[in-house]
Amino acid sequence: MKNSEGLPTGGAQSLRRVLGEGRAQDAGGFKFWFADQRWEWSDEVARIHGYEPGTVHPTTALLLSHKHPEDRAHVATMIEKSVTEGEPFCSTHRIIDTTGVVHDVIVVADQMVDDHGTVIGTTGYYIDVTDTLERRRKETLDDELPSLYASRAVIEQAKGAVMLVYGISAEKAFDVLTWRSQETNTKLRALAGRLVAELGSLTDVSGVLRTRFDHLLLTVHERAEQHEKGAD
Repeated sequence: MKNSEGLPTGGAQSLRRVLGEGRAQDAGGFKFWFADQRWEWSDEVARIHGYEPGTVHPTTALLLSHKHPEDRAHVATMIEKSVTEGEPFCSTHRIIDTTGVVHDVIVVADQMVDDHGTVIGTTGYYIDVTDTLERRRKETLDDELPSLYASRAVIEQAKGAVMLVYGISAEKAFDVLTWRSQETNTKLRALAGRLVAELGSLTDVSGVLRTRFDHLLLTVHERAEQHEKGAD
């Protein structure tokens, strides 16, 4: 997440494994450079907006043109705040693709820095939660069901946090957690446990709880793995 080369495509790859072929458009990566407001979209993000990969050059104006009229001003404000304050562009809103279909999306992002640690932009994922993502395939569930049942309480707590921050349903919150578990190759139990354990580090004194939660969601797997190794 901290380098400026290449798009974060792991989420789409993990979704392809979970969902099978034909549904990889449910999540994709993006990058946004503050200095010149330059955007890069992965193929999946282009498809979410209704474009074939390589046929469109994303700009802020194009991005805003696809926002639902009721959400456009909010997103424009978020982008402007990103540029002026160096904060990630994070939002839950609706977009309208080229065919007129409305999509509910979550933008989960973190800061993008250069080799000197200077914040130069934001990078992250678009997650299309219009339709609840299919559950992991049976063979995957067979391997993890025992630990899922044993860890139900902490997973429910993590789901509750995701529901609160992003304003989504319990099923969609579980899909977001599953997506991160799959992408980072971290057990859902461990991921949820660390997420809940670190919630206490978040405060909303300056009104940036959402931004801090996005950072936590995108990095918690690193501490979860360390915690698991220490517990063995």
